[in-house]
Formats: sequence, C-alpha cells, structure tokens
Amino acid sequence: MLMPDDPWQPPRILLAVDLVILTLRDARLHVLLVERGIDPFRGALALPGGFLGDEHEEIEAAARRELSEEVGLSDMHLELLAVYGEPGRDPRGRVVSIAYLAIAPRLPEPIAGTDAANASWTSVDEALGPGTKLAFDHRRILIDGVERARTKLEHTALATAFCTETFTISELQQVYEAVWGVRLDPRNFYRKVQGARGFIVADGPMRKTSNGRPARLFKAGPVHVLNPPMTRP
Repeated sequence: MLMPDDPWQPPRILLAVDLVILTLRDARLHVLLVERGIDPFRGALALPGGFLGDEHEEIEAAARRELSEEVGLSDMHLELLAVYGEPGRDPRGRVVSIAYLAIAPRLPEPIAGTDAANASWTSVDEALGPGTKLAFDHRRILIDGVERARTKLEHTALATAFCTETFTISELQQVYEAVWGVRLDPRNFYRKVQGARGFIVADGPMRKTSNGRPARLFKAGPVHVLNPPMTRP
C-alpha cells in the first residue's frame, strides 16, 4: 500500500490513433498508406495516424482529424479495430495506439498533408509483401484490419456496397475474391448467395456479359446481417 508521501509517479504514456482505410481499386483490395515526412521512420510507409491533440480531444475525433489532415478524407464510418500498446512499439516512448477501420467503395485519391510527405492507395498484397517495410507495428495492424474486413464480408451485406446499383452475381463474386484473396467456384458461390435470405434481389432486365451471354441483374437486398453467413472456403 502506497503512503501519502510515496514518490511513485504513474508512467508517462502517450495516446495515439492509427487508421486502416480499405477500398477496392481495379478489382484489388487497397489500403491507404502515407510516406512519413518526420522521424522516426522518416521516408517509410505507414498507416495514417498521430497523437491526440490535447487532453480534451475525444479519441474518435482525433482519428477523424488525422484522416482529414494527413490524407484529406472525411465523413467516413470508422469502427474500432483494436488497441496496441506493447512496450517498444514506438522509439519515442510508451505509446498506446487505438486503431480504427474503414471499408468504403469508390474513395478518391488522397492528398498528403501535415507530417505525411506523400499519400497513396497501395494494394494490400504489395503492402504486406516482402518488398515493403511498414513503420512501427503497422504491418500487424494492417493484417488485423484486413482480417476484420474479410470477416465482415462473411457476416454482413457489405460486399454489395462495392458494386453498382445493379450488378450480376459474377460482379459480386469479384468483390469477394478481391477482399478474400482467393478464387471462388462460380456455382458454389451462386448457391451460397441465393441461400443467404434477403442478401440480394432480382432487378431489371438481363445484361449481356463480356462473353456475350445474358446475365440476370440484382440489387442489394433489405438485410444487413447474412443468415446463413457467406463462409470463406
């Protein structure tokens, strides 16, 4: 038990936010990365993020501020991903980071600002490949974010947001293949989609595909949670 005159002081812990922003571009899953313009890890690629502005700033507000200041994006739905606070994850001291995830279609080109020298969309395959070194523990955070995105496609109707207003089953399958990073059997995929009640509904006339065959058009259905889920192979 500490006495009133005990000299012990609580450790100094800095609080930060990191952002995993995912979208589809050219039928591939991409993540938003910035080139760090300051030390530590100057010149390295990293997830957007930074420290809280002051003791009065809300954590999610800090995440949105960093998103706007570093890459010029705003008005996105952010969900809490995880908290990362292992000692030694940041050479500047004990830093605990709250990571947020956003998955959205048709996001614009980012605009670098503040302490980011550059900002760009990078394919997840490249970002996690052997030729890319991410600053801090951002590789681990990105892996966790991608896994969360893949799980969301299993259990929610999120995939339809990446399609046009009407789409074919084949186009919906391309979304799943891009996010999951696997090739899917068309017949098995069709069966699973049709078995998820309220996931998609038929809409409009048939459309000719690239091979000249007509394909039925669908639109997003009324449900947001899939039952049964679209389980990964």
